[in-house]
Amino acid sequence: MGSAAVQIVCVSLGVLGMIGVIISCAVPLWKVTSFTGSNIVTAQSSQEGLWTTCVVQSTGQQQCKNYDSLLELPSELQAARALTIISCMFCCLSLLILFCGADFTTCVENEDVKPKMSLVAAVGLLLAGLLVIIPVSWTAHIVVQNFNNPLVAATQKRELGACIYVGWGAGMLLLLSGGLLCCFSRSKSGGSGGTAKYYSNGAASAPNKNYV
Repeated sequence: MGSAAVQIVCVSLGVLGMIGVIISCAVPLWKVTSFTGSNIVTAQSSQEGLWTTCVVQSTGQQQCKNYDSLLELPSELQAARALTIISCMFCCLSLLILFCGADFTTCVENEDVKPKMSLVAAVGLLLAGLLVIIPVSWTAHIVVQNFNNPLVAATQKRELGACIYVGWGAGMLLLLSGGLLCCFSRSKSGGSGGTAKYYSNGAASAPNKNYV
């Protein structure tokens, strides 16, 4: 019962992490305009994501445009696209395996296979968490580096967007879920279901003699 409760918690954490990864992948809020120094014009602000860049007017009107060419994108943006998509795939597949092999479901009736499925799901969730933490940390490092660079114009400086923090939170939830599963998905010793039979020496050595 305790293992089933832990698995329910891990499924909940994994679903929340997967939602966070999807939000980070879809919403264009990785980089936002920094209003510092000589850049005090607040009539419009820019927002950059993995797939689009948007300009938001002070009136609330928003115009978004897709990136023109994949080959012209910086290396960190190309890597972020690939890693976040792979992270989403790992999340979906791991949660499906975990749900099928969980103790609170009857999709798999073999009790020896369930811990192995939970362990596979745990490894998948850990990989998904790492794959989403790497691109957001890489992007955050570049944003901070450019922000502190005096050679970069104030109008070109950016700040960390909301998706960076959402990605960090989603990665931590996935790592926590995978770590808990690794701790509670060990196979039970002696769970083969076989019963040992013991015979006394006299009964084992005495043959059945039927004489007529």
